[in-house]
Amino acid sequence: MERNAVNPVTWSVEMGFNQGEVVSGHSRTLYISGQTAMSKDGKPEHDGDMAAQLTLSIDNIEAVLAEAGMSLSNLVRLNVYTTDVDLLFQHYGVLAGRLGAAAVAPATTMLGVTRLAIPGQMVELEGTAVA
Repeated sequence: MERNAVNPVTWSVEMGFNQGEVVSGHSRTLYISGQTAMSKDGKPEHDGDMAAQLTLSIDNIEAVLAEAGMSLSNLVRLNVYTTDVDLLFQHYGVLAGRLGAAAVAPATTMLGVTRLAIPGQMVELEGTAVA
């Protein structure tokens, strides 16, 4: 798989994401459903703790990727939904650090929403990965 960043502007690169990515030569695409701070048995975790919810959401994204034989380095698209954009930005380094450690800067969209499907959840991540 070959990835080429598309950045007609460069401010996003400093924030850890590309404006777009051209992917060629891939053979598999994984579409990842929204992942929140849910335990393995489907119980919501870390009520009121954005940093902990973000960490567990990323862990859950990684679990789906691993099950498909992929890792964060295969992530080409990431959508971030949050009930509190300002609070999420205070803890964005949690996400940026994990992506940076994987040397990946997927095309990213962040949206503020009034609520998520599970009450108490403050952040949800969905993504697309290619291998």
